[in-house]
Amino acid sequence: MNELDCTACQTLMHGYLDKELDPATSATVAEHLAGCAACAREHDQAKLLVMGVKQKAAYYKAPASLTARVFPAEPAKVSVIERWRNWFAPAFSAAALALAMVLFVATPGSEQPLMDEAVSSHVRSLMGEHLNDVVSSDRHTVKPWFTGKLDFSPPVFDYKEQGFPLLGGRLDYLQHQTTAALSYGRAKHIINVFILPASEAEKPRQTQTIRGFNVVSWQENHLRYVLVSDVEKSELEAFGVLLKNGG
Repeated sequence: MNELDCTACQTLMHGYLDKELDPATSATVAEHLAGCAACAREHDQAKLLVMGVKQKAAYYKAPASLTARVFPAEPAKVSVIERWRNWFAPAFSAAALALAMVLFVATPGSEQPLMDEAVSSHVRSLMGEHLNDVVSSDRHTVKPWFTGKLDFSPPVFDYKEQGFPLLGGRLDYLQHQTTAALSYGRAKHIINVFILPASEAEKPRQTQTIRGFNVVSWQENHLRYVLVSDVEKSELEAFGVLLKNGG
């Protein structure tokens, strides 16, 4: 088995996550994931689902009366608990998986979907000719452009002297709401800064890597900031500090 198409890779995905595949097949799946963004995204979402089950799915112990009815007392080599687990584990696994899916979609505090959407939007902006709706390095041109298009006022600054010149801005759409997207340059790289309203006032800064892109995010004054770029992580974090300090 030297090559996988996407269908085969996604069929083997759960076995790969559960470490049930033989070493050769695991290596083949890993190689495909490294080169296929679509399957890598499926893998990330499935991994988050597994984490959601472990962290959020409730566990309920069967009442003693139910155990007694299902497994009447009798001499046996296999314990009552073990038999109960073997018989009902598949059903409870399916229920837990369904619950985790609901929690994954509905939990307001879930950060990962937003980060994934921001990375996808960053990639789209680089592939086409729609990086900016308003092209300007003048913050007094870019900031007024958003007036009337958003129900909040995104902060706009130029950091040319620090090596991060403002290139312009556009409207984007993340988490079912219209979002401000500012673009900045760094050498030959592009940094997208997504700004959208948030229910919580403050959240600390986080840094992660998604599909090869560095992502820095934080929350303050009921605004959510998500920075995405392929610049070095330290450079993106330094730029985040500039933004957070307003210059």
